[in-house]
This record gives sequence, C-alpha cells and structure tokens, in this order.
Amino acid sequence: MEIYKIYVGGEFMETNFPLDVQNPYNNEVFARTFLSGKNELEIAISRAESVLDELKEIPVYQRYEILLQISESLKMERKRLAGILAQESGKPLKYALGEIDRAAQTFLIAAEESRRIPGEFLSIDWVPSGKGKEGWVKYFPLGLIAGIAPFNFPMNLAVHKIAPAIAAGNAIILKPARSTPLSVLELAKIIDNTSLPKGAISILPMDRKAGNQLVTDERFKMLTFTGSPEVGWKMKKDAGRKKVILELGGNAGVIITESADIDLAVQKCLVGGYAYSGQVCIHVQRIYVQDSVFKEFSGRFNKKVRELKFGDPLDPETDISVMIDTENADRVENWIKESVEDGAKILLGGKKQGAYFEPTVLTNTKKEMKVCSLEIFGPVVAVERFSGFQEAIDLVNGSNYGLQAGVFTNLVSEMNSAFNQLEVGGVIINDVPTFRVDHMPYGGVKESGMGREGVKYAIREMLEHRLLVKNIN
Repeated sequence: MEIYKIYVGGEFMETNFPLDVQNPYNNEVFARTFLSGKNELEIAISRAESVLDELKEIPVYQRYEILLQISESLKMERKRLAGILAQESGKPLKYALGEIDRAAQTFLIAAEESRRIPGEFLSIDWVPSGKGKEGWVKYFPLGLIAGIAPFNFPMNLAVHKIAPAIAAGNAIILKPARSTPLSVLELAKIIDNTSLPKGAISILPMDRKAGNQLVTDERFKMLTFTGSPEVGWKMKKDAGRKKVILELGGNAGVIITESADIDLAVQKCLVGGYAYSGQVCIHVQRIYVQDSVFKEFSGRFNKKVRELKFGDPLDPETDISVMIDTENADRVENWIKESVEDGAKILLGGKKQGAYFEPTVLTNTKKEMKVCSLEIFGPVVAVERFSGFQEAIDLVNGSNYGLQAGVFTNLVSEMNSAFNQLEVGGVIINDVPTFRVDHMPYGGVKESGMGREGVKYAIREMLEHRLLVKNIN
C-alpha cells in the first residue's frame, strides 16, 4: 500500500490521523494518506502569508515558466496519474486520461493568461475638474485563497483553483475530497519541483474542524468552492467578508428539435448522460424531444444505452463503472422508486448492485419528482416530449438550477431564442450541457452558484483593482 504525505506549506508531512483510500470498484484499500487538523492548517497559513510579498513580485516570465513546467510534467506523467485517478474515483480510464489531459491544458492556459493580467488607462478629463489628470487601473493579487474541490473531477477541478491562483500571484490552500485526494497530492509533487516559493501551495485533506476554518477564517481573502448547493450556500453565509465563488450543482436540460441531426443528438446525449455514471454537475438529466422525432430519438438512444459496457475502471474498454459509493447508489435507487410510485416509467435500467447502478432511462416524469427537480448525480436520464419550442424553453427553465443547457437545432431562430431565454450560465448549441473546455467562462445562475471559473475568468475573480490618479505635468 503506497503512502502519500500531505503537502503543508511546501513540506510533505504525515500526521497522527491516517486516511485510507479505497477503490470503489473492488473496495480494496490501495493507498494511505493523512488528515490535517488545526495545527497543520496553521502551519500552511503562516507559510503562505510569509511568501505573499514574494509572490507579488514574481516576474511574468517566471510565472509563465512555472505554469508551463507543471503542464508539461502532467503530460509526461499522463498514464500513471490517470491510473491513480481511476482507482481512487472509480472513473473509467478513458475519462481519467481525458481529465489529466484537461488538467495539463488548464495549466497551459493559465501560463498564457499570466501574460495578460488586465490593466487600463483612463482619461480623467471628461469633466472640467479632471483637466490635467490621468488615471491608471492596476490589478493586484487578493492574497491567501481557500479552495475546496469535489470528488468527481479530483484533479481538474482542483487545478481550476490552483492554476489561476498561481497566475494571479496568490497563495492557495486546497482541500481535496477525502475519497479522492491522491491525484492532487501527486500534483503537489510536481509543483514542489518548480521554483514557486515554498508555502504558496498547500494540499490538505482535512478533518471537519479544519475544513470549516477555511470558510470562517478572515485571513483568507477568497473562498472558491465546488460542490453541492446545500453546502455551498451555507458556506457563503458563514464566510464573512471574504469573496466567495460557488460552482454548484444542476439538473441540466437538453432540447432536441425536429430540425436536429438525430444521430448527433443520440451520440452526444449518450456520453452526456452516462459518462462517469452521471456524477457530473452538467450531466444530461432531462431531455426534451419534439413530438415528431420523439420515437426516432428514443429508439436510437435506448439502443445505444443498452450497449454501454460495464467493468473495471482500469479496463480501457469500460464505458461505465461504479458510483463513488453505495450510499449514493442507494439514494439514486430511492429517488427512482419514488418517481415510479408517482407514475414515472422505467424504459431501461433502474437496478443496482453494490455501488454499480445500471444506466437508466425514465419517461412520464413530473417536474416535481426528485429525479427531475433535484440533481440526481447518477446514471439516470428522463426523456420527455414537447410540441412547440417555447414549451421546451419553459420546461428547461422550470428548475431551481441554471448551470448549462444543450439545444440541438438547425434553425437560427431557435438558437437565438434559446440563448436569449434560457436561464443558465451557458447555452451549448448542437452539443450537450456536459460540454466544457477549460478557457471558457463556466458557472451558473439560481441555485447553481455565483461567479465564474474558466482560467481567465477565475484569474479576474482572484484579483482586485486599484486606481491611480495623477497630474499629467
């Protein structure tokens, strides 16, 4: 069993509180790391604060080189890191490899964006009192940032906090999920080999008390959290005066119109609905299909769902594997049972074995059912009919969430209507809401969060602007 030390202010340490990491596919404990408590967190905070001035002064070329070095190292370690990620999360290897690739790309984007930290010249003499004066706006790092990352993308969602922090000149203490801390602790080893000042980054699996301190401690100038809405909004309430960025959940909707390419829609919705057993905040959960193509789409879609291959996440041929734990599989099962009792119909799946839940297709659902109204975070998709396009817009908007939505159409008028009317952070045309590349602005409205990630946008959130007004002469 491999031992992973935690990364405390630039030093790898063990504590008296071991944390065993289990492969959810076979329940084998294959690695051990450690939980940090208040003492380790205090060391990390102290060391981070001691290098804040040094971080501010790092020249742009050096930040670029550090970020580029991390990106290149991730590429070199791609296969090994993907294997670790697949084991700790139960994520099929094909998707684990994709996540490592995206993490490398995110650091590359951050390297490029570190060269483009914003600044602005202002003409002050728009009014008589401004005659003879000019203004400059410069952006400065916030300071110390607290990051909390979830289990479902343990590497890349952590990287979406770490890479922008480095690019903006901040220090960051990141708490990974207890179930999936290993891949980001491997990242700590890569970061430790760069010239970044020791103390700038800490990776700390934490006990509950230390985790709460990330939220409440005023020495942190920003909290960036990815996770459930219930936890996220409570954190915002407890965070005090610090800036808060929340990337929360969703129950993403897809609209498929009669003008759409049905083969394309089937292919995209298959991946969007069942990649990583639906444990993705922009997973395809609700599909609304126009009456005239409903039978064609549902027939092809169900056929493809039946062909998904279940297996060991380390098998390159595996399409779908276990969920993160049996508790979540039990929850999904209970929600489906409730929906069936209320009139929903199971077209495929609906059964579980341990932590594995079959790819499931439902119909005859109601918007009040948990399988539609909440974030199911499992391999379950509801497929329903609509008549007119405005009806489909209203169905997608009939949710407390608003992260992203997908629209399959070949009519410009429908594309424009979707963009102007859908209450979401992103509208994806002829693809699923699960689509995300790492430089685009990403975030939601309503219960789905506040603020934006995507490297450039996260960097801006991690900076504060300061105005200089001076006499020209």
